Amino acid sequence: MRMPHVRRGIDMLIERSKKVLNDSGADMLFITAPDLRFYLTGFASSDGLVVADKNGTSFYTDARYLEAAKNALSGSGIVVAEVPKGGYMSLADGAGRLAAAFDRITADEYVALTSRAKQVVNCTNEFNAAMSIKDEGELAAIKKACEIADRAYTDMLGAFKEGMTENDAAAELEYCMRKFGASGTSFETIMAFGEGSSVPHHETGERKLKFGDVILMDFGCKWGGYCSDCTRTFLFGDDKKHEQFKSVYAKVLEAHMAAKRSITTGMTGREADETARSVLRGYGLDKFFTHSLGHGIGINIHEFPYLAPRRDNVLRDGMVFSDEPGVYFEGDFGIRIEDSVTLSEGRVVSLTNTDKQLLIL
Repeated sequence: MRMPHVRRGIDMLIERSKKVLNDSGADMLFITAPDLRFYLTGFASSDGLVVADKNGTSFYTDARYLEAAKNALSGSGIVVAEVPKGGYMSLADGAGRLAAAFDRITADEYVALTSRAKQVVNCTNEFNAAMSIKDEGELAAIKKACEIADRAYTDMLGAFKEGMTENDAAAELEYCMRKFGASGTSFETIMAFGEGSSVPHHETGERKLKFGDVILMDFGCKWGGYCSDCTRTFLFGDDKKHEQFKSVYAKVLEAHMAAKRSITTGMTGREADETARSVLRGYGLDKFFTHSLGHGIGINIHEFPYLAPRRDNVLRDGMVFSDEPGVYFEGDFGIRIEDSVTLSEGRVVSLTNTDKQLLIL
């Protein structure tokens, strides 16, 4: 299967592998994971290997991608070559200190590498650190993905009608994102009607929309290989039976906005999470806030940093993450309000920007 690639900042890509290699203190970087390969090369494929050492960076792949990779990486300084007859692992033969991302390789790959290299070390932390700070090209791609998500959400609102299923609505939203330029979704769309909204990761299904239902939609798309993430919760008509919902919604929105105002560069993930959690605690709602405030967003929909009660990672300018407080009342309703945001000059800047005041269709 051929996957899309994006030519962006091509002359700077080789610096990424140099940085991870140097920071890991290794002699060779050996990367098989698709997301990390994309980060290092800007080329997406279902098969391939990136090797970096003191002599430079090479991307090995099979005949399906060879021509496209050569065209995409022309002028980058990254050598493109076909996988050797001995297979990818043969490229590790005789390596000294070899760095691989342990959370992205299989047990078989680890065994093969340790049998071929003198020493195999983990470079996951080095990738987390490097990938967490977005450069201008990465931020531009994420902003575009967020703009598409915003536009699709606005376009979708007029399509809701009584009797449509969650699957119907999710399909319509995903079509809108594609229509406006997305290459695909960032994750499996969550479309929850009524009581389904009380499950944070509700499985979209055949539940039909009824007048007065809560609608919770958690969605995002990819553009240029980078993700957006957004959640909106609203009412499909006002049946005058949702006074508790309206009251709680205002409090969740207050927590969401408090995080945007309060989070600054230099905070830990724990401190950032507390900016929203403390607001909900003041209303006795913190026990219903059953997940963390946020997660990093980039090539992957969940990546470093993490804004959570037990996380001490430090937030820096250039990081992109979610601000998504939520509360969930089992079998009744749930509310989550989420934007993709970034840190710029020490403060939060929102990248998804549709209205968050309570909407009643």
